[in-house]
Amino acid sequence: MNKYVTGDVIRRLREQKHMTQEALAERVYVSGKAVSKWETGKGLPDISLLEPLARALGISVIELLSGDTVQNRNRCANMARSSLYVCPVCGNVIQAAGEALVSCCGITLPPLEAEAPDGDHAIQVEAVEDEYYVSVRHPMTKAHQICFLCAVSDMRVQLVRLYPEGPAEARFKRDRVRTLYACCNRHGLFAVKP
Repeated sequence: MNKYVTGDVIRRLREQKHMTQEALAERVYVSGKAVSKWETGKGLPDISLLEPLARALGISVIELLSGDTVQNRNRCANMARSSLYVCPVCGNVIQAAGEALVSCCGITLPPLEAEAPDGDHAIQVEAVEDEYYVSVRHPMTKAHQICFLCAVSDMRVQLVRLYPEGPAEARFKRDRVRTLYACCNRHGLFAVKP
């Protein structure tokens, strides 16, 4: 039940919008008593009301369900602070330049947290003219592989998607690259500084 909409979330979001319980009730076509029940934990909104409720509160259904709102503060994003997400179902790779609530295949994805490479995931980096040649000696089977290699600077993210049976290697422009990443489908994200 903790993953469903909580009364505290509804109350907090309603108050941030400076709405009364009655005003929210009018927007989602329920009674004020229904909103009161939701906020006191004596009832839950019907699933058919989640979309209208989220719209009335100015957030997405995913934000409503998680209780976390993503605020667009119109801050200039530094690409070096990017977050990477990988869907465990379809393998989709998603990059966000700032705070984001990301979901794919019905799953809310946590940002990947990079670790220092271990012996099985050593990232080799070679400077060749104006590029970095990046490689990882790693099995590239359907069951166990490096999913992608990535180079991140303060200006751009360069990402190369890799596939089974192919080599775990890529070339990236060296211009201001701060971090190089390799993502293993079993062991997660690894990072090195060039």
